[in-house]
Amino acid sequence: MRLPTRAIRPILRARGSRLKTILFSLIVLVVYVFPVAAQDASEAAIQSKIVALEKAWNQAYKAGDTKALDELLDNSIVLVNDDGSVQSKAEFLASVHATNSQEQQVAPESMHVRVFGTVAVASGVMRVKGVENGRSYTRREQFVDTWLFKGGKWVCIATDATPIAH
Repeated sequence: MRLPTRAIRPILRARGSRLKTILFSLIVLVVYVFPVAAQDASEAAIQSKIVALEKAWNQAYKAGDTKALDELLDNSIVLVNDDGSVQSKAEFLASVHATNSQEQQVAPESMHVRVFGTVAVASGVMRVKGVENGRSYTRREQFVDTWLFKGGKWVCIATDATPIAH
């Protein structure tokens, strides 16, 4: 038995419409979802890199390793210290050599990294323990560090540390 042509056309249109919907859904997946997933993976990799750089900075500071600090910090970095003073990179590196304190621990208690293309912002709380002028101290500071992907590597371009009073 043969169906009349008028009866077949709506069925073909319905199948064609469903096929168009499926193709459209696949295109949306390829164009929108896969790049977002790749971006999320890339963002996670950058976040991990920044966390590693933050740890390297803390260790270099604790050890007084100005060579390592020089590599991590951009030449035009703006450093805002916990007392509100501002230093250039050269001033900061000189202060690391001249300091009369021994850092025994410089470690983040918490850290969050946000990525904005070639800029990443790390923020959190760090605990600093050490000895200064023969007296031990422990302090906590809220920090914000801004990193820039420049010349094929991440460098810190700005940092701020604010003491936490409680």
